[in-house]
Amino acid sequence: MTDSIEKYTKRGIRSSYLSTIIGISLVLFLTGIVLSGSMALQSIQKQAKESIQCDIFFNADVKDSDIKQIEAQIKSWPELKRVWFVSAERAVEEFTGDGSEDIKVLFEEENPLPPSLCFSPKEKHATKTGLITIKKKLLNSYKDVIDEVSYDASSVERVNLGFKQFVILFISIALLLIVIAVAMINNTIRMALYSRRFTIKTMQLVGATSAFVRKPFLVQAIRNGLISAMIALVLLVTVFYALNNTLETIDLTFSLINLLILIGGLIATGVFITFVSTWFALNKYLRMKLDKLY
Repeated sequence: MTDSIEKYTKRGIRSSYLSTIIGISLVLFLTGIVLSGSMALQSIQKQAKESIQCDIFFNADVKDSDIKQIEAQIKSWPELKRVWFVSAERAVEEFTGDGSEDIKVLFEEENPLPPSLCFSPKEKHATKTGLITIKKKLLNSYKDVIDEVSYDASSVERVNLGFKQFVILFISIALLLIVIAVAMINNTIRMALYSRRFTIKTMQLVGATSAFVRKPFLVQAIRNGLISAMIALVLLVTVFYALNNTLETIDLTFSLINLLILIGGLIATGVFITFVSTWFALNKYLRMKLDKLY
């Protein structure tokens, strides 16, 4: 009879630990989705900003060799992500597509479009103010040869404003989800400890100190947090791999620093929340009188 009771108790404890780990893993997975989504949003924003194309048009008497020399010089500018030369022939093809021959005939075999340089700014310079600064720098540095620096100001404004609004919305949703996640983890741990409240009180009644009672539960809480974080990371990697193979137009990439932040953040969150929740739940049962446990 005693053996069957012990087996039933052990099975109940294992089931309690398992359900706690599963619950915490799912909550951490949700938190990881929010965190990685924020990082992915930053990555997409960076790609969008650095894909903005600006054109540098030169005076009619400037030779291709001079333009290529300027290209080599401005490639080292810290504000620019990419610089490339566009020949007159390529300019016509890009402007007219399949009708490039028609435009040549129209202008009696003369190419109406001059050679130019194109550039894309780095992320932090892909703003209205940043591009104005780059434009002034180009005109001041090559005022004798540059005729015009052109870019679509409305597109620049839309990219920055659109992402700013999306970030505010995303952060609001993220904060709400994280609050719900913390509440769910706390509730899961409290329910797990509730099933062991008599064990906690029995240890206390036979003379165990509060620190002695807390130690195995807190160690188990840290272990549960680590295991849950690992499970959540495996789920995240699976989802991320599936999305990366599904979304062909967007390249979702994480830098090594972002990846370490994601891993460290989930582990720290899992351990911290399980430790703190277990600590406060234990204090509740340690202070509770025996007749109130029933």
